Amino acid sequence: MGRGVLRPDVAADRFGLARFAPSDPLAPFVDFYWIVRWDLRGQPPHDQTILPHPNVNLAFEAHGAGIYGVDRSLFVRRLSGQGKALGVRFRAGCFRPFWGAPVSQLSDRVVPATRVFGPLAEKTRQAMMWVESDAEMTAHAESLLFSALPERDAVAEQAADLVTLITSSSSLRRVDQLSSASGLSVRSLQRLFGDYVGVSPKWVMRRARLHEAALRADSGERVDWAALALELGYADQAHLTRDFTATIGMPPTRYAAAPLCRRAVMPPSRYAAEPLCRRAVMPPSRYAAAPLCRCPVVGRAGAACAWGTVRRFSGGRPRALSRVFRISVMTAARWARICLGVNGITMMVYLPMRLLRASVLAWSSGEMCHSRESTSTATPKSGHHASGLATNVSPS
Repeated sequence: MGRGVLRPDVAADRFGLARFAPSDPLAPFVDFYWIVRWDLRGQPPHDQTILPHPNVNLAFEAHGAGIYGVDRSLFVRRLSGQGKALGVRFRAGCFRPFWGAPVSQLSDRVVPATRVFGPLAEKTRQAMMWVESDAEMTAHAESLLFSALPERDAVAEQAADLVTLITSSSSLRRVDQLSSASGLSVRSLQRLFGDYVGVSPKWVMRRARLHEAALRADSGERVDWAALALELGYADQAHLTRDFTATIGMPPTRYAAAPLCRRAVMPPSRYAAEPLCRRAVMPPSRYAAAPLCRCPVVGRAGAACAWGTVRRFSGGRPRALSRVFRISVMTAARWARICLGVNGITMMVYLPMRLLRASVLAWSSGEMCHSRESTSTATPKSGHHASGLATNVSPS
């Protein structure tokens, strides 16, 4: 499957991925073409997680064609039914001549392909969906690229070579080392990468290390994480664990021990009760405005997969808020009480927050909740907890 496709052993059973080299005139701009085909009729949908590369992709699917900038978080794409998609992965930095502006404008964004290629992009997409062979699909893609082919850009090719140097050399772990190898100052490298690649050179180095760590974890072999951390240039195993967890959402040891996409191997009865794609790998600002699940390889998903859909379990109770969220809310309320005074803030903010906390604990336990700070009791009216005995809960 290649670097960046998490859980490749599971993915290989759910869809097929093929790559094709571009023709010689397009080789300075295009890394390769990829075609994904899947047939999951009669099977549960599959959520594929991708750890993105520092490349811009042009993707054609049944629902539209889009230009996918470098995404600095995980991509998750839901595959269901039967379908196919074709994508053009541009060399790092080499979409800049097509875009005509800093590629950082596209980071974490998806724009319609018509913004760059005009109405011909939609006609090309429709033609691709009708043909069956991979050769015909790639021929349509090349025809579209030739219609808007710009002049070669030496700076863009220099940026592509620097990214290749980072990803292929295990000795380049700091920006000052890249500066010495390239002859450019650190500030010049930052400007070059921001304008042509869309992310900083430090981000590219960090992502290259994570790709290697994920590849080792997916290999199925025992991994010495302390030795791998030193090999990849981390200060220690804890540094690797923090970096891996911040991006992928779980420590590397846990990732290697349990599959991330469990639904692919679950029976339909358990699949129906599983929550949708996790938001834990997203910062809070993006969590609230998160788009539908999308993937740099196979594009944006349909409306059937939305982030954070609340699932109900067998008792009919909503999923409780996380412990981290409860603690953060209560900490903020306590600081407000200290700064603004006891009487006013207790009536306006603090008391409602305490009641909310007691309610959350009642949801989590599934039984009556009678806390020290709330005199209200909540008795379930339905579900398998309706006949349970009252339990005293003391918030910590």
